[in-house]
Parts: sequence; C-alpha cells; structure tokens
Amino acid sequence: MLPYKKLIVPALAVGTIFVMWFAPEFTVPRHTRLELTDGETRRSLLSVLLRDGETSTLMWHNSLFDLDVTEDFVAIAGALVQTSVTFADPRGLPPMQIKPEEVEDFYHTGGPFTTTGLQRRFTRIVYRIGEIGTPRLVVGKRVLDFKHEVGFGGQVVLSTAQPNVYYFLRGVFTNFVL
Repeated sequence: MLPYKKLIVPALAVGTIFVMWFAPEFTVPRHTRLELTDGETRRSLLSVLLRDGETSTLMWHNSLFDLDVTEDFVAIAGALVQTSVTFADPRGLPPMQIKPEEVEDFYHTGGPFTTTGLQRRFTRIVYRIGEIGTPRLVVGKRVLDFKHEVGFGGQVVLSTAQPNVYYFLRGVFTNFVL
C-alpha cells in the first residue's frame, strides 16, 4: 500500500472532528431545519431537514366559524413562508377569492375565503390545542396530529432556522432528510 493511502483514514477522522467542532458556526444554505416541540415538556415531536422549496401543510377546523382551514407553507432560507390559505365551508360552498393583503381581516371576521400569493415568513409559531379543531401538520410523508401529541390545552411550538453543518450531517447520515 502506498504511504499516502495510509493517511486518508486519519485525515478523514481529523477533518470530521474539525467539522463537528466548528459546525455550530457554519450554516447550510438552501435548507431549513423544522422543529416541533411540546410547549410544556420541551419534548421533540418532529425534527426534519427541508430543502428550499419543499412544502408543508397545516390543516385544522375553525370551530368559531365552522370552517375547514388549510394553510400552505414553503421552506425558504431557514423559515417557513405561508403561500396560501383557504377557509372552506364543510358544506361545499365555494370560498371567496381575496387579495393577499386582505388575509389578516378575513382570519378574524369569518366566512369562507381563499388566497394565494402570500409571502408571510415565520420562524416561530405557538399553537394552542383546543377540544375542537384537530390541527395536523403534513410534512412530506409525515403527519403530526397536534392533539394526539400534546392533548387538550397543550401547546405545540414550531420553530425554524438554517441548519448548522452538524445538524445537516446528522440528517444526511441518519436518513433525516425528507
């Protein structure tokens, strides 16, 4: 065996240790770390690494207005960006198309509506779980039922960030990436 080939394994080991030591300092571009935790116990409910452009969908029932809600998000540079929302009448009545800038008013006034073209950026959201609503988040092939995970009155905390190198490598080597 040639002498330089004997150095490959030790060099890789030293390189790996170096990367792991300094990994918290360096973030990975074009990826988003999505974490969902129990707001009370801090228990991890879901931890995934998303490539920029990957989508997730939050579905829940608005008991105040008796409407089924679907919120679509896309991962971009360490955040979730809400791109569309629909408050649909369970009886099948078509929702009214609204402008993206009107969405704040319609969230609070009720009535079926839909909008696309939103660019609402989120890095942290706290969801409080009620008896009615059945909120669930779909990320890739995974579905997280909030009420099942934390129960009535619990909280689910969604947080995002750009992953550091350590988190990225951990995801790659543990089949963490969706």
